[in-house]
Amino acid sequence: MNNNIINIGLSQYGVKEIVGRKDNPQVLKYFDEIGFDGKALKDETSWCSAFVNWVCQKAEVDYSKNLNARSWLKIGQKVSKPKMGDVVVFWRESPQSWKGHVGFFIKETKNWVYVLGGNQNNQVKISAYRKYRLLSYRRL
Repeated sequence: MNNNIINIGLSQYGVKEIVGRKDNPQVLKYFDEIGFDGKALKDETSWCSAFVNWVCQKAEVDYSKNLNARSWLKIGQKVSKPKMGDVVVFWRESPQSWKGHVGFFIKETKNWVYVLGGNQNNQVKISAYRKYRLLSYRRL
């Protein structure tokens, strides 16, 4: 278990997008601190990968340096038995799509994977995702 990743991620719990023209400066900071222009991207930009990159950068572990959730499929090692703090990558729309979602493993049940992530209902929180959407568990 990577306590540092979980502690850093949980320190951001509840950070959320601001509806409308304003942007949450904390979400923009995720983009800025990993090398992207947050002011150009805005907080409505898909930011799950920006959040995971930011947490990993702060924890001083490998990170994708990419805003695409599926970029995490190339980081770390694939594992079949995840531990808290491992990266979890899901598909969105279809398994063949380029779209996805990424977060940090918390726990799993028979049908669900619980992850701590950003841009989950437009905020940092723990959410459950259907296990059939899983692409990979990654250990950093």
